Amino acid sequence: MLTRYARIIKYSHVCTMILIGLVSFFIDLGSVGKVKETGSRVTIFVNGAAVGVTDDASKVEDLVIRARKKLAAESDGLTLINCDIRVNAKTDVFNHIDDEETIVNNIYQVFAANVLKTKEPVYEVKINEFTVNLRTANEVHQLLIRAKQKYDEGDDFVVDLVLDPTRELNVLTTSVTKTGEPGDGSGAVMFPTAGVFKQVNGIFDIAEQQDVSQFHFGVKDLDFGENVEIVQAYADPEKISTLEEAIDLVTKEQEKSKIYEVVAGDSLSVIADKNNTTIDNLIALNPETIPNTKALIRPGDEIKVNSPEPELSVIRMEEVYYEENYNKPIEYIDNDEWFTNESRVVREPVDGFRKVVADITYRNDSEESREIIYEDVVVEAVAKVVERGTKVPPTYLKPISGGRMTSGFGKRKAPKRGASTYHKGIDWATPVGTSVCASSGGTVVRAGWGSGYGYVVMIEHPDGKQTRYGHLSKILVKAGQEVKQGQKIALSGNTGVSTGPHIHFEILVNGVQVNPLKYLQ
Repeated sequence: MLTRYARIIKYSHVCTMILIGLVSFFIDLGSVGKVKETGSRVTIFVNGAAVGVTDDASKVEDLVIRARKKLAAESDGLTLINCDIRVNAKTDVFNHIDDEETIVNNIYQVFAANVLKTKEPVYEVKINEFTVNLRTANEVHQLLIRAKQKYDEGDDFVVDLVLDPTRELNVLTTSVTKTGEPGDGSGAVMFPTAGVFKQVNGIFDIAEQQDVSQFHFGVKDLDFGENVEIVQAYADPEKISTLEEAIDLVTKEQEKSKIYEVVAGDSLSVIADKNNTTIDNLIALNPETIPNTKALIRPGDEIKVNSPEPELSVIRMEEVYYEENYNKPIEYIDNDEWFTNESRVVREPVDGFRKVVADITYRNDSEESREIIYEDVVVEAVAKVVERGTKVPPTYLKPISGGRMTSGFGKRKAPKRGASTYHKGIDWATPVGTSVCASSGGTVVRAGWGSGYGYVVMIEHPDGKQTRYGHLSKILVKAGQEVKQGQKIALSGNTGVSTGPHIHFEILVNGVQVNPLKYLQ
């Protein structure tokens, strides 16, 4: 259904196109103005064919326009013609003069034989970069109705075409409004009875009936998610769609790229579900920010997603009732004496139960937001309480610059008599005298000879870990001394049970050696 605004566009647009059509061919009348002599005869040529002789050169342009109008009247479309208009002036006063109607008909015949293409009038529907052409305004209206129909089965919303106030030209856009006003509440949906809480529902019945009457469950608001522009134009017949073709093009879901902003509570699986895609697709689209399934994402992060969406989306807000178990947000107790990787649960959570009325906004079938407008808590939830550290834990660095790793952590063949078959650290081959630095800041607890370790330094760190540096040639610190990360503490060597110049490095957790590579940055 077109409004009066559409008719305004139709009339103004058609007038404009007629004017364009009248001058849409190439006319060379440059010589007409030069024929001034009294009694001269002017022969008119169209595409090289003589179409008549006149004694008034000023009439040539009018005769051509009359022929063009005659051809245009035979079609509602825009007719394009290949033509070349020329005149030849002669002073022969005895030359035959043709009447105007004969000349017009002759020009018309040449025009009709040289039609290049006839464009048909259409309604062009533009949705972002997508365009589809339909023949009638009713087809445009039916297309828009079908686009919303999936989410408005009861036809509670009406689509109108109105002038777009943001555009200077006569362009139509859509206006979606709800039919009628909300009812008086007599048909409002009552809260249903659910599950194990049926026995306690009776005490809430009266209050619920009073409160629920203000709600009218179902779709409260509906509109299109993209700006729709409708203009009248001309198009090649092969570029005009049938109504069913247009409906399929506009409503069929296709993969589209967009940016998704991570919100609190999101995980890769949650984001994939929200966007009807897979975790593998998220990783493929975001190799730098999401290198694997264990990648850390934070609220505010922006990631690329591909999700199936139609060309014309429908945004709707539904008022819904539901019952659910719910949790309260975790409560934290900060401990300034602990590191951030330390925590303990002070109190375990307990699920609550509530009855909820919420306004949920969907884009097509994907939920975009949820606002709780009514809540009846039947069982209060108990929040989980967690004590957590606030201090940043120390980091660990490789104790030398360069070097070649010659033995890793774990089982090995003993490199010489007296050496262990289970290596409890990492060896880097390096010349004697290479600077050895503290892997992390802490207190030196040992600095001296250590049997198989040769000259050795051991440092205790604030997080309880210890580091050990063996086979040194010279020690530069003393027991009890505080050292900083990166501070020079010794020189590498070949002392103790050693097969050559190198540095042996260990990290100990609770007094037990662990693989240093898991902690080195």
